[in-house]
Amino acid sequence: MSIVVTGATGHLGRHVVEQLLEKVPADQVTAVVRTPEKAADLAERGVRIAVADYNAPETFDGLFAAGDKVLLISGNEFDKGRVAQHTVVIEAAKAAGVALLAYTSAPGSLTAALADDHRGTEEVLTGSGVPYVLLRNAWYHENYTENLAPVLEHNAVVAAVGEGRISSASRADYAAAAVAVLTGEGHENKTYELGGDEAWSMAEYAAELSRQTGREIAYNAVTGEVMKGILTGSGLPEPLAEILVGVDASIAKGELVISSGDLSRLTGRPTTPLAEAVAVALKG
Repeated sequence: MSIVVTGATGHLGRHVVEQLLEKVPADQVTAVVRTPEKAADLAERGVRIAVADYNAPETFDGLFAAGDKVLLISGNEFDKGRVAQHTVVIEAAKAAGVALLAYTSAPGSLTAALADDHRGTEEVLTGSGVPYVLLRNAWYHENYTENLAPVLEHNAVVAAVGEGRISSASRADYAAAAVAVLTGEGHENKTYELGGDEAWSMAEYAAELSRQTGREIAYNAVTGEVMKGILTGSGLPEPLAEILVGVDASIAKGELVISSGDLSRLTGRPTTPLAEAVAVALKG
């Protein structure tokens, strides 16, 4: 039996593998990657490396074994048909008779187009007969704190979220929830709505940045159309910019406020405060 993590060298996948290695022997962990060179350090620590690609179904043939627990980390190629990509993994897991397949989804409250592929994948998974767990991850702190350069350059946080609030948490928090599910018992066919303990607004985010930098950083609320122009002007493809602006619109409607408490319950600790993520980003 192995615990198998797809997308294992991605931002979230790395956190998951590192935290798994604190709980189980390395030879019980399989990291699924497209580029084995990126996982060389994991291989040196005894992690099994499997090379496979969501876009090449044959690479998943025989990858899983009966009794495996699998974490399917959603793909980030928005233009490649993510439901079809994820279905490749689900079908391979079903054929192998895995014990559990956990999927990193989006909050059930999210109506933005970003959620469409997640809902489609959830339908395939829940209809497959494979024991599943839906890890409906809300927004990451890092979506904001890893993109501070323009904020600090212009002394302004710019977003089209109005006064909407966000229950974000760190990638490490969401990874800890996945690890709890993969190493624990009794999670079969459960859905977890995961988000940070404290929801915050962009005005509060700007205030926290001001406090930690000693500068006056404002929150500039803009329309979705203006935000789309800013994103495309910075080099983002228009379809991706439209997806992100759609998420902003959902935030404005309160769709990323998650009050379930599932994340801190699964991890057994409070979620990482936004202020802590800001401090880490500013030091970096």
